[in-house]
Amino acid sequence: MEIPVLFLKKNHERRLRAGHLWVYSNEVDTQRSPLKDFQPGEQVALMNHEEKWLAWAYVNPNSLICARIVSRQQDHLLDQSLIVHRIKVALGLRDRIYKQPYYRLLFAESDGIPGLVVDRFGKYLSVQISTAGMEAQKDAIIGALNKVVHPSGILLRNDVAVREQEGLERYVEVASGKIPEQVRLLEDDCDFETSLFEGQKTGWFYDQAANRRRLLPWVEGKRVLDLFSYAGAWGVRAAKAGASSVTCVDSSENALELASRNAALNGVADMLDTLHRDSLTALKELKHAGERFDIVLVDPPAFIKRRKDLKEGTLAYRRVNEAAISVLRKDGLLVSSSCSYHMDEPHFLQTLQQASRHRDRSMQLVERGQQGPDHPVHPGIEETAYLKTFYLRVLPSF
Repeated sequence: MEIPVLFLKKNHERRLRAGHLWVYSNEVDTQRSPLKDFQPGEQVALMNHEEKWLAWAYVNPNSLICARIVSRQQDHLLDQSLIVHRIKVALGLRDRIYKQPYYRLLFAESDGIPGLVVDRFGKYLSVQISTAGMEAQKDAIIGALNKVVHPSGILLRNDVAVREQEGLERYVEVASGKIPEQVRLLEDDCDFETSLFEGQKTGWFYDQAANRRRLLPWVEGKRVLDLFSYAGAWGVRAAKAGASSVTCVDSSENALELASRNAALNGVADMLDTLHRDSLTALKELKHAGERFDIVLVDPPAFIKRRKDLKEGTLAYRRVNEAAISVLRKDGLLVSSSCSYHMDEPHFLQTLQQASRHRDRSMQLVERGQQGPDHPVHPGIEETAYLKTFYLRVLPSF
């Protein structure tokens, strides 16, 4: 099979040689390799201006990121064999760290497989394909996962909005075996239940597991408010670790029902109540009612999905954290997260500081966290380092 060639403009391979895997459309020599000549998902040989081979990639002429590198070894094209190898390498990391099979098995670029995310729930897998290149390899992906992991069922959660940017339809389907309506997972000593069909993202936020564990020494005997709680992962863990009470707040009634079931699964139903509100409305009501908490957890969805949203998104982070501070006791703990890549750590911390000063409070940064080791960061791709969690002691002003 003859593989078409994608040529780069002169002096445009430096970033790729440093380890990045993305090629932008303005880096392509369209005189020698017109993008309109390629099909979405087609494999290409990536070459520099001097016709030196750089890597194998797949292409999407309709995307700003028009190509993604999948192999820098000339004898290894993207096929089921390469995917099997990538899965085995990824599994080697997870097997070293996790005693139980509940984690993100594949984290796209960071595991050398751009456009593919796989979460493991024991004997079930939730798979999300976000690019045309990976969609073209769908059968190979399913075959590779069955060969290496031997799951009882594989679900394709291909309903993410970014697929539309790649010209792909959004759908959810069982690709292999059977998937129950609810699956169980373990996070340390806590049992949880979630829906792979209807749950947010791929069904669970494994990226915060290490940060939830970091919270536990702080919670004994404390009153905890869990905002954007989803299935209650933060709140249930806090209750089981000895919190005196936990209030989970979410705009989704289904999520709160799941949080209540998870509390019951862990024997802490009496310590956890739910509030069906958006977080800002809930905080306003709680403040007006004179309710105060020892710990407030703020783990919202990404407020900044594009760089142009930075100003508006920063305001959203400040607003919700300022409201959270208003219901904290005099010596309280604010645990605040951002999963927006465009909000870097210094800017996020500055935003939280501004929120505290606007409430005439002072802060001490006591701990910080990032995504867990099942979401490894690719040092050459700063976009893979997206999650920031700060543990801030909030005091009267000094």
